[in-house]
Amino acid sequence: MSEPFLQLYAEAAKTAFGFFWKAGWAFVLGYFISSMIQAFVPKGRLTPYMGGPDFKSLSLASIFGAISSSCSFAALATARALLLKGAHFVAAVAFMFASTNLVIELGILILIFLGWQFLAAEIVGGIILIAISSLLIRLTYPQQWIDKARKNLEEAADEDDDFDWKKRIRSRQGWQLVGHKFVMEWQMVWEEILIGFTIAGFVAVFVPQALWAKIFLIDATAVPEWLRVIENALIAPFVAALTFIGSMGNIPLATVLNSNGVLFAGIMGFIYSDLMVPPLVAVNAKYYGWRVALYIAGIMLVSIVVTALLLHYSFDLLGITPESAHAVSETAQFKIDYTFWLNLLFISVTGAMIFLHRKHRQEQTEDGMSHGSKLSLKRRIVYLFMLVLVGGMVTFVLIGGTG
Repeated sequence: MSEPFLQLYAEAAKTAFGFFWKAGWAFVLGYFISSMIQAFVPKGRLTPYMGGPDFKSLSLASIFGAISSSCSFAALATARALLLKGAHFVAAVAFMFASTNLVIELGILILIFLGWQFLAAEIVGGIILIAISSLLIRLTYPQQWIDKARKNLEEAADEDDDFDWKKRIRSRQGWQLVGHKFVMEWQMVWEEILIGFTIAGFVAVFVPQALWAKIFLIDATAVPEWLRVIENALIAPFVAALTFIGSMGNIPLATVLNSNGVLFAGIMGFIYSDLMVPPLVAVNAKYYGWRVALYIAGIMLVSIVVTALLLHYSFDLLGITPESAHAVSETAQFKIDYTFWLNLLFISVTGAMIFLHRKHRQEQTEDGMSHGSKLSLKRRIVYLFMLVLVGGMVTFVLIGGTG
């Protein structure tokens, strides 16, 4: 009885590591971009381009998001940096959606594991998602909340923003500041990342197919099809939230759901909900406060459900509803491919950023940088998860795991 459990435990730990391995380079790229924005873009520089809730701001934010990282955590950090530098809140939210749904690396992953129809749906739906969320924000815009959040961001930044970016980008001190911002971003969210990917790996392995069937009414023949479509679209964001998975990590589980009969509306709703998982909502709360973080989550929920339903019925009308049956184990593999080389490249980038951060600390007299020695509840949970992961990998090696 213990042997099957040990095998599942080992596979879950390997899957968690595999998810992070697949998305690791994207994390670094995203935070690197965020750090450069914070270091090299003077306050108000973006205001003429993204300072309003108009089509121009949304288009530029979406394009910028599409060429940025697919890492959900990095997307939040970059959106915060854009807001701090003068971008409108609507543009910042558009950037969040674009940088987690319209990026190349995520599209490649969807194409490999779900097929070209899902890739087409992801792109079309991403644009619809941005349009709907922008409209909802403009209709419900909480001006006082956003102004207060922006003020808190500016106070937290606590830096002189009157500088010549051309001189700074050519200076040693400028790049040391980039390294410093990079390390500070990681120190803020690494706990949420570790918790999220660990839970994702264990959910992928331990949750049985029968449970997915019950959650998404797969075998409920007495339920009308239209009601199942609505139920799948509504429940998918909450399932995504419970799995704690970011944008790269939810594609494997989307494959699991799809291969088990979840409807197209449910699959797309699940994929789009990467920004609603608890660790990411918690990061937004750190940036803007819980009131604004929950407002963003509410806007996203409504936008995601409406977009998923529109995609489902429009694809059904055109007769191109996609089907797939790929295995999640294919995603969490360690092999010599583009991910391997990109991870090597961005490991070196991380090393360079840490080096520059240390140089910055040596040259600056900074107060209040100590994070304290108190062992918080979250930190204890993080250490527990670390032990679980290490134990799982040791078990995987000892029992001669495969895959």
